[in-house]
Amino acid sequence: MRTRVIPFSEAAVREAAAVLRSGGLVAFPTETVYGLGARADRSDAVQKIFAAKGRPPTNPLIVHVSDRSAAADLSADWSASADALAKAFWPGPLTIVTERKAGSLAPEVTAGKITVGLRVPNHPAALALLREANLPVAAPSANRSMSISPTTAEHVLKTLSGVVDVVLDAGKTGFGIESTIVDTSQTPMRLLRHGALPLSEIARFGDVVDAAKVICVHTAADAPGMFAKHYAPRAKALLVAGEALTETVNALRSKGKRVGVMELGPTRCGTPHVELGAEADVYASRLYAALHQLDDEGCDVIVIENVPNGPEWAAVRDRLMRATAE
Repeated sequence: MRTRVIPFSEAAVREAAAVLRSGGLVAFPTETVYGLGARADRSDAVQKIFAAKGRPPTNPLIVHVSDRSAAADLSADWSASADALAKAFWPGPLTIVTERKAGSLAPEVTAGKITVGLRVPNHPAALALLREANLPVAAPSANRSMSISPTTAEHVLKTLSGVVDVVLDAGKTGFGIESTIVDTSQTPMRLLRHGALPLSEIARFGDVVDAAKVICVHTAADAPGMFAKHYAPRAKALLVAGEALTETVNALRSKGKRVGVMELGPTRCGTPHVELGAEADVYASRLYAALHQLDDEGCDVIVIENVPNGPEWAAVRDRLMRATAE
């Protein structure tokens, strides 16, 4: 298969929507990362996502829709909590987990669970595509399973060229890390994945328990992004305290390793080096691109300076923990 990369335009949206309706795969940008989309109401289409990514069937998919009404139509119990969060944060980087309506989605989408994650993305290309296709679209990140999520069309092609039918290219994404996932099917609400929307924002709408956890790949996940190893570069990645950074890098280089370094600020260790910034939102927007860059530069090891412990860094810490897991 030849993958077509088409710049975002009205004609491109029509072409990509036709591919989705026919059961094909379309990579498209959201405000978080690029997603790998297929129509969520057909098993044959959804199965292509799992095959393309090498994704375990125990890992459920998020379903993207064009508005709050479309989400409620897929839910068997659209609660007051779900509606309040949707009104406050949609379109936006929040996935709301609710009980799915029987028969509304292909069973593979939910990995056998009675709940489904729903979201309305805040990106003009994604919203235009969803409106034109006029159907629910299952869309995990557009990359091979467990590898670095893509924030550009070029990142998508690194692992999915020749597998996805169309890449709708609208440039770099904004937030740079995935959506926050909140389960509203239980009381109190449960945060299942830290993401671009902080926990403190969710807590304004009711009691919420931080239930984000690490599980093994053979366990059925409550939500995407919960497996221990995820978002990982090809190179070995190490997370170290700032005071140990220089010593760690020098020791690895003394053994002949090509070492890339990711720091909050200017380099203390020479190149290859990426400065990510001392603000959590700026760091998050640069994180995956930095991992892609150092991988592409042929690093054997990527040494990452650990980030602060504040709550605003929770999503970044989660991604770094999983990217450096053995």
